[in-house]
Amino acid sequence: MRYKVTFAVGLAVGYVLGTRAGRERYEQLKKSAREIAQNPAVRNAAETAGHSGRQYAGKAFAAVSDKVGDAVPEAFAERVRNLRGRGTGAGGEDDWGTSNT
Repeated sequence: MRYKVTFAVGLAVGYVLGTRAGRERYEQLKKSAREIAQNPAVRNAAETAGHSGRQYAGKAFAAVSDKVGDAVPEAFAERVRNLRGRGTGAGGEDDWGTSNT
């Protein structure tokens, strides 16, 4: 019984000490991630990657729809059309918080 109590006390002390240090580390990582996300070079790279992804998705959809024809579900076709339409430079922000600037 003595060992169980000692183990429980050690577990509780470790938890309290670990969460205090863990919270500080979490806040530090959160701050670093925010700074990286606010960097204009990173935002431009993410925007370019998103634009390229939309272009390639449209090309892939066209290639697949040529081969399978009407077998592509309409919901899927509509979603791809919406994704392709976002990359036309209409301005505003997309789902990722990036703009078309």
